[in-house]
Amino acid sequence: MSRPPAPLPMVAPEVEAVVGAYPPAARRRFEELRRLVYQVAEREGAGPLTETLKWGEPAYLTAASKAGTTVRLAWKAKEPAVIGAYVNCNTTLVETWRRMFDGTLAFAGNRAVLLDLAGPLPDRPLAICLAQALTYHRDKRRS
Repeated sequence: MSRPPAPLPMVAPEVEAVVGAYPPAARRRFEELRRLVYQVAEREGAGPLTETLKWGEPAYLTAASKAGTTVRLAWKAKEPAVIGAYVNCNTTLVETWRRMFDGTLAFAGNRAVLLDLAGPLPDRPLAICLAQALTYHRDKRRS
């Protein structure tokens, strides 16, 4: 029997201020992504997440466990129809995801998965990407 997922923590006030300025569709997609980030972190044993701002964008860090790389979730006015899940461009994550999910997910350079604000969230492939990001350092140490 599986246990229900842990309740999400309250959004950090500084993150709430940034996301509160997003248009409604971007706020809704952000909430879906935030929920998925926390669910994946719990499932993968990545440790508690720290929610903060990095470069003025909501960011999720595995500060206590140091298991993963930072994941940022950001909507940008210059690309109003998408929200991005960003990782450190010095990792090989986006390159790996592009090989795994080309044609399923959209990417920006070597740093982001771009997700449409409309339509269903591609939960399964995105959860795999988030799991790899939130355990990047832990898994790298194991190899």
